[in-house]
Amino acid sequence: MKTIVTIATLALLFVFNTLEAQNKTITVSIENVTSDDGKVGFALYTKDNFMGKPVQGTEGKIKDGKTSVVFENVTPGEYAIICYHDKNNNNKLDFATNRMPLEDFGASNNNMSFGPPQFEDAKFAVSDKNVSLEIKF
Repeated sequence: MKTIVTIATLALLFVFNTLEAQNKTITVSIENVTSDDGKVGFALYTKDNFMGKPVQGTEGKIKDGKTSVVFENVTPGEYAIICYHDKNNNNKLDFATNRMPLEDFGASNNNMSFGPPQFEDAKFAVSDKNVSLEIKF
């Protein structure tokens, strides 16, 4: 009986360590926030939910025009990140009547062509290593 318990415990530890080893972190930083007012909202997406409900969302505090956040327990795959400077703390990106953004925003890969970000332009891979990105506004 003691042998069975030991084998079961070792098997569970192996499975737990294997699952933990598969989950990675994504560290995102921005170094050109125009002011320390408000916060920066970050959203992590897959292709299937891009610009909808994010896989993970978080907020970064701004100090001296810089902010950084970490997305944890990210499984391998393709992702994109969109972020915005919520200067007035209303938890949304504000737009003018002509639908132009009134607050700064950015996306992974820093491809900011005219119009909203596109998944194909912003995508990056998470595989066997943790990922670090810098996004520019």
